[in-house]
Amino acid sequence: MIAKALRSAAPAVLLGAGGLVLWELILLVVNPDGFVLPRPTEILGSLIENFTEILAAAGTTGFIVITGLVGGIALGVVWALLVSQFRIADEMLTPLAVALNAIPIIALAPIFNAWYGLLSPTSNQAIVVLLVFFPVFVNTSKGLTSVGAIELELMHSYAASKWEITKTVRIPNAMPLFFTSLKIASSLAVIGAIVAEYFGGRQDSLGQFIVQNAASSRYTEAWAAVVAASTMGILLYFVSGGFERVATPWRRDVDVVG
Repeated sequence: MIAKALRSAAPAVLLGAGGLVLWELILLVVNPDGFVLPRPTEILGSLIENFTEILAAAGTTGFIVITGLVGGIALGVVWALLVSQFRIADEMLTPLAVALNAIPIIALAPIFNAWYGLLSPTSNQAIVVLLVFFPVFVNTSKGLTSVGAIELELMHSYAASKWEITKTVRIPNAMPLFFTSLKIASSLAVIGAIVAEYFGGRQDSLGQFIVQNAASSRYTEAWAAVVAASTMGILLYFVSGGFERVATPWRRDVDVVG
């Protein structure tokens, strides 16, 4: 199992390593003055030098990411369950979800800061919740409603209740799509938190760290924080994949047989 995972990850690792080497060599040859994109070795050195400060900032941003991610997932799943069970909920909630998703973060951030306070984490959490909510809602509702007629007829022949059908048929059918949306949402949560921090929140956060260092032309430090944010998103992606393997063991069995 571990060997298979390593084999599947090898192409991506080799491509990433090759890209970093090419990036390093190009900048060594060109050697531009005042260029805003430092060499990977310089970014790594800055990350090590400022590790304590960046780690603390990642903890502050990570709290926003995790709490907003959990809130967005919960909201998306609840709305999807309502839409799959009641037609009136579908007619009311689906257009509202589309409208909320169409609102840009840049427009929402100042409004939420005015509502909850410039230093309150609630405004940034609300941004993350809204970003995470839509992909979870769309994918989960699709999985809950795209159940075959044969399965539904079989459950009805056993006089199964609406909840029993949901628990036995609809939820297992929605699990692959739900975890696909979770992998997307984990990256969106990091993006949403960083962007929201540009407009307010605690000063010891990754977003503010990037803004302050970029404004002072300390681009190496700013890119080191970007690396930390990217690492957070990658870790959340793999955690989502781990949850998927635990929650859907039948898919693992299918992969092994295939």
